[in-house]
Amino acid sequence: MEDQVPDRVDEEDEFRVRSLLGGYCRSLIPADTRTLLTGFSPLEPRLTIWTPKKILSSRTKAKSTLGKVEGPYRCVDHFESLAEEDFPGKDTLDKLFNHAVERFGSLHCLGTRDLLSEENEVQPNGKVFKKLILGEYKWLSYNEVDTIVDEFGSGLAALGQKPKSCIAIFCETRAEWMITAQSCFRRNFPLVTFYATLGEDAIAFGLNETGVTHLVTSAELLETKLKNVLPQIPKLKHVIYVDQKKINTDGYTAGLSIHSMQSVRDLGALPENLERPIVKPQSSDLAVVMYTSGSTGSPKGVMIIHSNLIAGMTGQCERIPGLGPNDTYIAYLPLAHVLEMTAEISCVTYGCQIGYSSPQTLSDQSTKIKKGSKGDSSVLRPTLMAAVPEIMDRINKNVMSKVQEMSYVQRTLFTLGYKYKLEQIRRGYDAPLCNVLLFRKVKKLLGGRVRMMLSGGAPLSPATQRFMNVCFCCPVGQGYGLTETCGAGTITEVADISTGRVGAPLICCEIRLRGWVEGGYTHNDKPNPRGEVLIGGPNVTQGYYSHENNDSDFFVDEKGQRWFCTGDIGEFHPDGCLQIVDRKKDLVKLQAGEYVSLGKVESALKNSSLIDNICAYANSEQNYVISFVVPNQKKMMELAKQRRVTGTFEEICTHPEMEREVLKEIKEVAVHSNVKLQRFEIPIKVHLSPEPWTPETGLVTDAFKLKRKELKNHYLHHIERMYGGK
Repeated sequence: MEDQVPDRVDEEDEFRVRSLLGGYCRSLIPADTRTLLTGFSPLEPRLTIWTPKKILSSRTKAKSTLGKVEGPYRCVDHFESLAEEDFPGKDTLDKLFNHAVERFGSLHCLGTRDLLSEENEVQPNGKVFKKLILGEYKWLSYNEVDTIVDEFGSGLAALGQKPKSCIAIFCETRAEWMITAQSCFRRNFPLVTFYATLGEDAIAFGLNETGVTHLVTSAELLETKLKNVLPQIPKLKHVIYVDQKKINTDGYTAGLSIHSMQSVRDLGALPENLERPIVKPQSSDLAVVMYTSGSTGSPKGVMIIHSNLIAGMTGQCERIPGLGPNDTYIAYLPLAHVLEMTAEISCVTYGCQIGYSSPQTLSDQSTKIKKGSKGDSSVLRPTLMAAVPEIMDRINKNVMSKVQEMSYVQRTLFTLGYKYKLEQIRRGYDAPLCNVLLFRKVKKLLGGRVRMMLSGGAPLSPATQRFMNVCFCCPVGQGYGLTETCGAGTITEVADISTGRVGAPLICCEIRLRGWVEGGYTHNDKPNPRGEVLIGGPNVTQGYYSHENNDSDFFVDEKGQRWFCTGDIGEFHPDGCLQIVDRKKDLVKLQAGEYVSLGKVESALKNSSLIDNICAYANSEQNYVISFVVPNQKKMMELAKQRRVTGTFEEICTHPEMEREVLKEIKEVAVHSNVKLQRFEIPIKVHLSPEPWTPETGLVTDAFKLKRKELKNHYLHHIERMYGGK
């Protein structure tokens, strides 16, 4: 991050500001706040509240149970076994929800903002953007959600949905998604989930593979995506749309019944339906078949049983201190992603309130929020949020862009305050005066109350992690997990001030490394052992739906424990924390025999303020790396003006002079990056793409991971050009 703040400030100014900040910060911390800021952990009673986070973060967090460097490693806080501390006997998801209703019945549970109006706004380039004006959050209490869950589940049963028979949901993140899920958990209807941005072929594939007869969706997705697909799904009999509006059912497949969610609830509320006996699930019953968006090939449905999810959530919640009814969670990531689904179920279990949002309405500056009106974060003021690195990177670049536009005095003060607080964080302390004077406005971008953020889905760069720590005044935990492990694997502790690592194994699982000689990763590597990450424990799922390759990805050891082979390359540090250093599929051997880690190259170069997104590419028959770059439009236009290159953004991106400028920036960033790149790893040719990569374009997943195969096909002509073929 240091290389993103203004470079030079007057030394006398720096001394004066440091003295001022240092003198005030310690005196302003109330005694009760010191406990929070110093990271006191009740798991370590021998440490006092004055112990800096630096000391807490250096303690041993996990050990190898067999004393071998490759593991298996387990968390030292719960070394023996997984304990049912908070919810004894609650071994299925319906029991967790019923328990939450009993405890928190009258409290707010799920909240949605009213749509007051929408307008079309014409952009200078002729494009039309839809802008929304939204009202306050309207809340359903736990008791109200419980009633809706009862009625909707009863209505689905009345429409012929059978226990242990799959039902699908293809819908955006919203309260009705979670209500549908809880209805299915209660009546033992395994829920098949699909990303709302999944392509038509993938949707048809998954619906046919699981043989569903009932599908829950939204009116928009029904009319824009599903209408063309439905004739390809012969077993589907009922489609339920969750919106309040009425839709035209003309032109749909004969024999297909289309219902509103309210009409299904009304059917379920009839006494003869509501009083039907419920077949409750067992802990070993299938709860979810979660189709991954997949960075390669056809989507795969991961089979998750109730006990898998409960084990995974137990591990995740243990790393979030103080989770409870005082927390507000903002939900905007895809609920068909295991990170978001488990986060929301956990929040409901602990009595939190969940306010629904979307990436397009998250903040006041979001693309669908009309200028002058408030985004969801400003209205909801959440205390907890999950994010993928792509979203944090955007926030980072947007804020730093605003800093560059400040006056010299403002910029200097911000820079000095930033560096001072960064130094305090590294020592294990906070800087409250900086928080009040310098970072309060930045913090308000997300409502001003966020006490913890969790990043998952892809590696978070150290620069962005430090930026979020400093400017948003809250710990940013990195998590590592996969759909196949219920999103659970590792999460960094609140007190851990290190960057680039994903923490120690959660209490629900253990992790070991398997050497990969071909890629050059072994247990004997110095300074730390490295290898493919294997995750074992009760959170490891049951394999892929109707797939024959389960044996190569999953296995059971001699003790009967299930393991999943992740394909990620990890390194264990002496304190038991894991760092993800590579991925098998991202490794390409060049013509001369050198291995290039494409993910490593991208991680290093995304730190450039000129680059919004980048995909590195290498052909084994060639001896150099090339890249596709989505440049930052504002920075690119400024650079073009300096170089006297004129035209639209699209024309500027195709100008040879601008390609040379971006390559010059790439080399500069590669030299100064914390991620050390070898000379052969640095791309020497580039194609600039004026269109951003979004899940809607099909070039990235819903978690914004690159789809390398699709990107290669999309830019095939440019690959041939850059490699001299055309």
